[in-house]
Amino acid sequence: MRWPPWPFTPSASTTTERSQSSQDSTRIDGSWSSPQLPNSWRYYTQPSVIFATTVMTSTILVGRRLYVLYLRRIPGATAINSSFWRRRSLLGRVTSVGDGDGFRLFHTPGGRPAGWGWLPWRRIPQGRKLKDQTISVRLAGIDAPETAHFGRPAQPGGKEAHDWLTAYVQNRRVRARVLKKDQYDRAVARVHVWKGIFRRDVGLEMLKRGLATVYEAKSGAEFDGEKVEQRYRAKEAWARRRGAGIWRKSGKTSVWESPRDFKARTKGASPGKG
Repeated sequence: MRWPPWPFTPSASTTTERSQSSQDSTRIDGSWSSPQLPNSWRYYTQPSVIFATTVMTSTILVGRRLYVLYLRRIPGATAINSSFWRRRSLLGRVTSVGDGDGFRLFHTPGGRPAGWGWLPWRRIPQGRKLKDQTISVRLAGIDAPETAHFGRPAQPGGKEAHDWLTAYVQNRRVRARVLKKDQYDRAVARVHVWKGIFRRDVGLEMLKRGLATVYEAKSGAEFDGEKVEQRYRAKEAWARRRGAGIWRKSGKTSVWESPRDFKARTKGASPGKG
């Protein structure tokens, strides 16, 4: 005996019609569930797809730009982007002090918020691992007495300037506003260091203590602006009147041999690396 068809069971024809209707609707509406949609040009021209693609592409490009500008570590002065000079400053830690007006800086972009100093993969290397990983920095606007090197004697006050700078910035975080790259591939920079809650201009502090003179050159001197140069010259004059540091031995009115002249005399040639 045959049972009558269940009233709620769809017939084959009804099922076929619904399937066809669903496919038609999918083609028209561009539903995500259709496996054939990516082959349709209409799918790629939908506003929602264009918007999502634009947002994703913009996010990638902006992210890369931010990384290059703020999070990419710079291993040396030659790697500094040309757009940085006189516009950007570099945050880092001083790893060594070479003389009275120069040191080596390990660039730590982003500082502690970016993980430097506390994340295992963001630690500053030591010893030989620092080779070719630091920026040679020359303090802008000042000239410190020469230390003994390359077989040449030390200038009076050279050791005092070197010792003071070492104690002031060695292993400390500093911010260097890079101004230009000199002929020795050093970044000439105005440098600030944090002392408690205050930021100190390292070059200005050396002039104040009579440990350096204002850098004098016919061309190429960098001060980070006229106001900074005026401030430096005023601080040098103040230290000279008080007989501080190098001015104590030379006297207030006597002619003092500048580091530039000292290098020229001891080399027996034109002034060199300063």
